Amino acid sequence: MNQSLFELTEKPISAEETANKVANRNAGAITLFIGTVREMTNGKRTLFLEYQAYKPMAEKMLAQIGKELSEKWPGTAAAITHRTGRLEISEAAVVIAVSSPHRKAAYEANEYAIERIKEIVPIWKKEHWDDGTEWIGNQLQTESYPEGKPGKGELA
Repeated sequence: MNQSLFELTEKPISAEETANKVANRNAGAITLFIGTVREMTNGKRTLFLEYQAYKPMAEKMLAQIGKELSEKWPGTAAAITHRTGRLEISEAAVVIAVSSPHRKAAYEANEYAIERIKEIVPIWKKEHWDDGTEWIGNQLQTESYPEGKPGKGELA
């Protein structure tokens, strides 16, 4: 089974499967970042989250991040899987695996990857709180959605 290194899925993410995608004989380190759904955010209780994405562009941008990593940290390999749909508290929303001959590059590249996801990947989050719901906007939370969801401009 040939799984993509950079993908969106509605199914639960296996951190082990994501790590296995980047394992190789020259890797002295594999770092994993697992972003999970937390219950409390800024004093509000989250019941669950919903993620939506423009899948073709999102997967293209995830692959671009992988390319950026290999250029900035030669010898690294990356795999990124992001969930869409409804996620419950403690479920993994994103798993990033980076392998490298040395641990420092793997840590640095992994941190870079999550920041770039928030900057350039068209994925939107809707928080369902015990006192209501809200589209958070882009992942950096620098853009809100006054219409209640991403508009046509955000989907392009």
